[in-house]
Amino acid sequence: QVQLVESGGGSVQAGGSLRLSCAASGYTYASNCMGWFRQTPGKAREGVAAIYTGGGSTYYADSVKGRFTISQDNAENTVYLQMNSLKPEVTAIYYCAATHGGIGSWLTQNNNYWGQGTQVTVSS
Repeated sequence: QVQLVESGGGSVQAGGSLRLSCAASGYTYASNCMGWFRQTPGKAREGVAAIYTGGGSTYYADSVKGRFTISQDNAENTVYLQMNSLKPEVTAIYYCAATHGGIGSWLTQNNNYWGQGTQVTVSS
């Protein structure tokens, strides 16, 4: 059974940083895509950042480029999202998601595995 366990959410003031972690188990980590979506009330879930664990290719939403960095630890089957220069508008529930395939497949959300979500709150 696939499990994605997230950690690292919380509350921070604008300009601060947070690092999210997502540890995968029961899942073939290699040559797949893992990353983060976020969702706020009344809005659709949107892809934030993803990494193809087989080769290291990455995806970032335009709104986070230059401030967020996704990375992987293959030995620990874990993906990290370093979020810097945080702004109040990034406040959301962040969900780790993984899929067997590439970033394009991941973005469709059709066959993703999901974590339980972690709250990120940025205050002004």
